Amino acid sequence: MTETILKATNVSKIYGKHKALDKVSIEIKRGMIYGLIGENGAGKSTFMRTVMGLISIDEGDIELFGESGMKGLQHARRKMGQSIETPSLYPELTARDNLKVQAANGGVSEREINDLLQLMKLSETGKKKVKNFSLGMRQRLAIASTLITNPEFLILDEPTNGLDPSGIVEMREIILRLVTERGITVLLSSHLLDELSQIATHYGILHDGQLIKELSKEELARETRQYMEVETTEVEKAVVVLDELGIKDYEVINGTELNIYERLDDVATINRSLVLANVNVSRIGTTRQKLEDYFLQLTGGTTHA
Repeated sequence: MTETILKATNVSKIYGKHKALDKVSIEIKRGMIYGLIGENGAGKSTFMRTVMGLISIDEGDIELFGESGMKGLQHARRKMGQSIETPSLYPELTARDNLKVQAANGGVSEREINDLLQLMKLSETGKKKVKNFSLGMRQRLAIASTLITNPEFLILDEPTNGLDPSGIVEMREIILRLVTERGITVLLSSHLLDELSQIATHYGILHDGQLIKELSKEELARETRQYMEVETTEVEKAVVVLDELGIKDYEVINGTELNIYERLDDVATINRSLVLANVNVSRIGTTRQKLEDYFLQLTGGTTHA
């Protein structure tokens, strides 16, 4: 049975009359990369802070590694690392010296520091001071500092925020390596579903403090995958033709529209078969719902041209 790392049940956080979190329930199992997606102010950072114990919850329960209660959670959090708030980096020190400071009380060897610098692509920074680092380099050093204690569960709040495209790719590769090479379970947040879709294995969508949907990578791919859209006033006759063609993976959307999820390269063949069967086709073509459109549809937002 897969071990549950985090189990949050009906977690609420209230500030005055505002519910920053409203009965949020999330379960994260070992090996997951769980992406928390939501607009700014949706409650992502608040939820992460409650998990780390940086702020208290007003309602609900949190379990970490099967432990609960104040003492149990304190013990469990020793197995965790986080980059939620502004990282405590020393601008006048080098990357290596920053890690040495973090490792001072942890019995971490020089070799382990070397490994972290190499993992984070900082081993060539030499005597360069952190104040002269790029944003991406500081982000990577901040994560390296959280790994000093060899955590089993890592929480990263918007780790790609502000990075250029190459920095985003680097960060994505690093997170994947942490999971595959070190067996770390990751909870990370973003306001961009498209970005999370390239790394996360599971998703939770937060909106106005509420968890409005959870889905796996496979379910997201299913809901946003490419398909052939057919518009016709004779859907029932069209379905008969699809069955005769051996097409099984299709969905009737309404009385005038159906989506086909297989044989997407056979648009012309399928259209010809429909026409020969006297099915009035007003439109046929392949399409794919954009991830951001899907997110906006769930949250009630609007798209921009």
